[in-house]
Amino acid sequence: MTVRQRVGGAIELTRPVNAVAAGVLTFIGAFVGGGHLTVHAWIAVVATILATGAGNGVNDYIDRDIDAVNVPDRPLPRGAISPRWALWQSGLFMLAAVLLALALPVAAIAIAIINLLALITYTSVFKGLPGVGNSVVAFLVGSTFLFGGAAVGGIEATGVLFLLATLATLGREIIKDVEDVTGDRMEGLHTLPIAVGERWALTVAAGCLIAATVASPLPYVLGIFGIWYLVAVAPAILSMLFGVVRSFRDPGAGQRLIKLGMFVAVVAFVVGRIELLI
Repeated sequence: MTVRQRVGGAIELTRPVNAVAAGVLTFIGAFVGGGHLTVHAWIAVVATILATGAGNGVNDYIDRDIDAVNVPDRPLPRGAISPRWALWQSGLFMLAAVLLALALPVAAIAIAIINLLALITYTSVFKGLPGVGNSVVAFLVGSTFLFGGAAVGGIEATGVLFLLATLATLGREIIKDVEDVTGDRMEGLHTLPIAVGERWALTVAAGCLIAATVASPLPYVLGIFGIWYLVAVAPAILSMLFGVVRSFRDPGAGQRLIKLGMFVAVVAFVVGRIELLI
């Protein structure tokens, strides 16, 4: 194994695309919460990327025996890096994330600690519990917005975004499990659709998504954002509602519509903040 291959494996262990995507969500949360990007906003973004990379590494370490069968091309199963190196690297990333987070306001530090614990324990504790693993993933996605807002002292503005993102992600994750139920059953996984049945799981997902769409106008109703937010979020509401209906016939197509709606909803929050700055 060459040095280049080992370095590549070390980077791959962090799942850099996912880590950077989490940083982008924190960036959006900071912008929505503050309007202007301060040093604290950038610290929060870097801390999010490091913490996500660390959590991904720890989860790969825990899953290394399972991955050797299911995904043997991952860095640990193929021998690109050793389990010992994976732990050391993840520990250093985690330490760096914690040290950076300590420079942020108390609310942001509290969110960072909760998220780190959730990332570390996801695979070993929550992943195998029907619905609970989905809920942890949903919380982590939503809390990145909250973390960004807390970093710049604008947690109130991102509170609704956190709620919407968490509910919508939870619904989409459950629908995705319905889509994957055949393969998951063959692998012995105990997802929510397998535990309670596909129809009941889709009903739970629909409830989460409907709650998210009902709550979507809240920033306008509460006077946080103006009319342009309401205009921008309307297509997101329609896309998610169509996704809910479609998921009962075609879970794959349904969750793609929901994903599109989630993206449009995030854009709507950015539009709402820009409207306040103009």
